[in-house]
Amino acid sequence: MKNGFFAMVSRMKYINRWALMRNEHSENLCEHSFEVAVIAHALAVIGNKRFGKNLNGERAALIGLYHDTPETLTGDMPTPVKYYSEEVRLAYKTVEENACRSLVDMLPEDFRDDFSAMFIPEEDDAELWKLVKAADKISALIKCNEEKKAGNTEFIKAGEGIRKSIDELDLPEAKVFVEEFLPAYEMTLDELR
Repeated sequence: MKNGFFAMVSRMKYINRWALMRNEHSENLCEHSFEVAVIAHALAVIGNKRFGKNLNGERAALIGLYHDTPETLTGDMPTPVKYYSEEVRLAYKTVEENACRSLVDMLPEDFRDDFSAMFIPEEDDAELWKLVKAADKISALIKCNEEKKAGNTEFIKAGEGIRKSIDELDLPEAKVFVEEFLPAYEMTLDELR
């Protein structure tokens, strides 16, 4: 449908994450994407301030905001299913790429170039996409920690696996965020003040 892009983006609030797991608090794509955008921006700032990089934090946040939008067309594929085999992973990647193209095609032609870069990585943005991937994993780790804090043991193994995958990224910005900022997510509201 022509000009349906923003209405489709708005439907992210109807897509729940973690479908195969019992959740104390259900999380939708809007909540997750907001958190990824905030963390991606923070990672870029960390890269600039602590490691002398010249990263565009606003662009990282924007990519983070849109990073899961194709799931409005595909749904949220649970990680164990998505990575069940190389064949399934490649097939799902093709489905995601088609969803990205479909979303961009919902825009008027004069808008398409401005938005396609949110879905299709450009060479200049490779480092920002790595930050968004790290932010996505950090957001998932935060979710696991919140569920564990609420007494939900369902997320213990997932949290361990996600923490390991963050470490394996070998991204100094992610290491700083996990060490310096992640502990505060365990605090109560009164402790944060």
